[in-house]
Parts: sequence; structure tokens; C-alpha cells
Amino acid sequence: MTDQLPGVPQILEPLVTRVLANNPSPFTDTGTQTHLVGTTDLAVIDPGPDDPAHVAALVGAIGARPVTAIVVTHTHRDHSPASRALQAATGAPIVGCAPLALDDHGPRADASFDTDYVPDRILEEGDSVAGHGWTLAALATPGHTSNHLAFALPESGALFSGDHVMGWSTTIVSPPDGEMAAYMASLAKLQERDDRIYYPAHGDRVDRPQRLVRGLIGHRKQREGQILRLLADRPQTIPAMVELMYAGIDRRLWPAAERSVLAHLIDLATRGSVVGQGGEWRTT
Repeated sequence: MTDQLPGVPQILEPLVTRVLANNPSPFTDTGTQTHLVGTTDLAVIDPGPDDPAHVAALVGAIGARPVTAIVVTHTHRDHSPASRALQAATGAPIVGCAPLALDDHGPRADASFDTDYVPDRILEEGDSVAGHGWTLAALATPGHTSNHLAFALPESGALFSGDHVMGWSTTIVSPPDGEMAAYMASLAKLQERDDRIYYPAHGDRVDRPQRLVRGLIGHRKQREGQILRLLADRPQTIPAMVELMYAGIDRRLWPAAERSVLAHLIDLATRGSVVGQGGEWRTT
């Protein structure tokens, strides 16, 4: 990723400025990236974690310009909590995904849901917010979470992909709210589009988005194939499968990998390919 200091605005293109929050982790890369869209008036996409320093950096980057909307892709705690403080500072409405307060028992402290998120307006597929020279059109992209939205900027051909497509890693799909079938359908939906560039909430921009999306679909199909091959040999527990499938990655990520393997297994079970019993899974 291009070097960027937390709190320092970085202009990505005439309509888009990025401000990095100081919340790096094995699950957020260098941190959550908030995007300011517009020139004379602004939208703020994914204001980030509850961090006064990050909010102050956003207020400084905004300056005297009015904020038309504070836009939220989904309600994990590294994305939406700063919306309240930013609203208090700017008076802007909070718009975007629907509220969702679900304990998914996942391994990521940063990925627990923001239970205090209350939008002034819920956006659905095809809804939009607009300002001087810019429009943000909502795209429903469930999978990482059931309430996840991406936002297209037709004036420049950019897409703000939130956590659905990231610039540094595949996203975690953690049941019960994360759903593999929905995630794959959302990837297929994006593959049909012709967006010029993606600006994700974590990792660098994606300059060849169709190629990356195609690769993400292929990666998930590979993982599914691995699972089926392992279960064809003998019944397996999820931790045993993860130890074999993810041997080369940081062990701190294994609990998250277990959630994604579970999501694959639930999808395969729905299709009648596997069955789970007593903590073990086998092919049907």
C-alpha cells in the first residue's frame, strides 16, 4: 500500500480524498480509510472507529465546507462509531446501511457490531445521495455482513467497496450474519459492472477491479474445493481443516479462517454436499 500517515489527508483524484485512522491490526491492515467525496460540499464515507484524534483529523480535512452526508457501508466498530461525533461537529445526517446489532461470536474485536448506530436515512439498492458535482449510488453487497452497501461515484467511475472487496486481503465471512452464498452473489454482481477503480476501506486502491473480483471468486471456489477434498478422505473438524488449509498464514488469523471455513460449510450443507454432526463434517 502507498505509504500514508494516520490523520493526514491524501488526495486520490479530484473528487476523492482519503484519511487513514490509526487502528492498524492483523484484520484492518494499516487501519480504516475514511473517504471524503466532493469539492465544495462533501460526503464522508465510513467515518471510522470511535477515536477523537481521527474525528479531529476529519474535521480538519473538511474545513469550512458543508457536509451533505455521513455515509456508512456497514456497522462494524471500525467503520461507523465516529459517525456520531462527526455529526455533532458538522450537523450532517448519517445515511447508509440499516442498523444491525448482532453478536456473531467472531474472533475480531474490531468486527463486533456498533449497537449505537442510528441512521437518519437508510439507503437501499438504487438510492443515492448527491452534492455539487458528485453522486453516491448505493449497491447492496451483502456477504461480509447482511447490511453491507457499496457506493458508486458515476462522475469518476469509482466504487467505494467498504469491506466487501479490500485492497490487501480477502474479507472475512463470519456466520451467522456473514453468508458465503450472499458474498459470492455480491461478487458476481460487481463483476458485471465496469467500474474504473475501487477505493476500499482497508488496503490500497484497486486499479483493475474486474481482475481482482474474478480472482476473489476463483479463490473462494478453490477453498470450497479444498474443503470437499479434505472431507472426501475422512470426516474433519473445522480447526483440523484450517491447520491444513491455512498452514502458511499468521496463526493469529486462524480463528478468522475458521469462521470463513464455517461459512463455506454452511453453504455446502445448504446445497446438500456436506453434513455436520458432533463438531465433525463429512460429505454426503
